[in-house]
Amino acid sequence: MADFIPLSVPNFAGREKEYVNDAVVSEWVSTGGSKVAGFEEALAEYVGMPRAVACNSGTSGLHLACLAAGVGRGDEVLAPTLTFIAAVNPIRYAGAEPVFIGCDDSLCMDPAEAEAFCAARCHMEGDRLIDSATGAHVKALLVVHVFGNMADLPALMRVAQKYHLALIEDATEALGTYYTCGPYAGRMAGTIGDVGVYSFNGNKIITTGAGGMLVSNHPDWAEHAKHLSTQAKADELQFYHDEVGYNYRLTNLQAALGLAQLEQLEGFIENKWARWRQYRDALDGKNGYRILGFREECTRPNKWFYSLYLEDGRHERDAVIEALKAQAIQARPVWALIHEQADYGKNQAYGLEKARDYRAKIVNLPCSTNLTEADCQRVIDVLLAL
Repeated sequence: MADFIPLSVPNFAGREKEYVNDAVVSEWVSTGGSKVAGFEEALAEYVGMPRAVACNSGTSGLHLACLAAGVGRGDEVLAPTLTFIAAVNPIRYAGAEPVFIGCDDSLCMDPAEAEAFCAARCHMEGDRLIDSATGAHVKALLVVHVFGNMADLPALMRVAQKYHLALIEDATEALGTYYTCGPYAGRMAGTIGDVGVYSFNGNKIITTGAGGMLVSNHPDWAEHAKHLSTQAKADELQFYHDEVGYNYRLTNLQAALGLAQLEQLEGFIENKWARWRQYRDALDGKNGYRILGFREECTRPNKWFYSLYLEDGRHERDAVIEALKAQAIQARPVWALIHEQADYGKNQAYGLEKARDYRAKIVNLPCSTNLTEADCQRVIDVLLAL
């Protein structure tokens, strides 16, 4: 049997062992130590923000983002149905409810559908957008840059500004993606809305095992997020706490990994582009396949995940995944739509046609940053033989 080709695994080809050993030798292995601050500073510099707040996952970062944006009990937040559920659960953590919006051909939230929901299903009371069916205050718009593809932020920002919504960027899959032209030229995913969040989970383009980072265009929001993430201590010595906080801190060991990974990020992105081009050149338009593209006309995407679209019906999604599995190649479908999940079935959902189609017809292919040309060709050969 040929060697197993995983879907997406870490790439520790840099100074990870050196930096982690430094943390161990220093005996600062938990949430104290210089590596956490160093990682925050390095990440903030990379994305062009004044500061970043480390946390123990992208999910906890999104919870902090919701709280920083003032999302609370009884509110509603527009959110995508085509995404990983961790993007949406933090809305519930904050006591609010998601309203699900479908996607456009980037797989990201469709601005036209978001605008249509606000215009047709809601009304303004002063500067507050009110859901006419529920009476709830629609407080925010949570946008996910799916698979590292930049959402249409110029259009989504116009929706947010028109209806007085906070815009939360879930950039957990999009570290390194940025605009190359237009009104946000040079701006990174996660830095354009009110608050943005990155993830360093084990399958992300860089990893700390588990971890995340929050940035914000409102300095007070970032400060509040930092305060909440460290148990809301008002007095470090006497253990006084001025509100309910959370143990959302990143450890020094994890931050050491992150520093070494961040040094290699641009090289990782280069490899992502090379393997995506290899898949595209070999498979796009062949055997009923299409390799989904990215917004390249005005962005530099990190191309985190690769999506094979089963275009003409000759192949069935799960059968393709099983055929790859039989050849020791890991693949997966895109996520089940969140409005169809057990705990979200009663929530409102709007403009779902494309999301349903992509859910049925996408197979995600191996995309690790250390995926070799030969391994990529092996995947291609199996697919062309089906």
